[in-house]
Amino acid sequence: MEAEQVVYRLQKALERRINQLAISVTSGGVDNMETYKYIIGQINALESVRQEISNLHNDKELNGKSGTVIDLNRGLKDSPSK
Repeated sequence: MEAEQVVYRLQKALERRINQLAISVTSGGVDNMETYKYIIGQINALESVRQEISNLHNDKELNGKSGTVIDLNRGLKDSPSK
């Protein structure tokens, strides 16, 4: 299995688990404050992992592309005064 497939499946699994936990909190499946705090902690941790994966994936895409320079003054007869 390629790395991209692993990342995609991991992101989907994280999303499913986060949704399951959110539903348990919002549907009244929490019977005490300790359980509520535990589930919220799990959601926060999973969201953090999901964000880190996204950041790493975006960094990889950015590093793979060559930079581009855009000439904003192109086509202008007179350069703007400073």
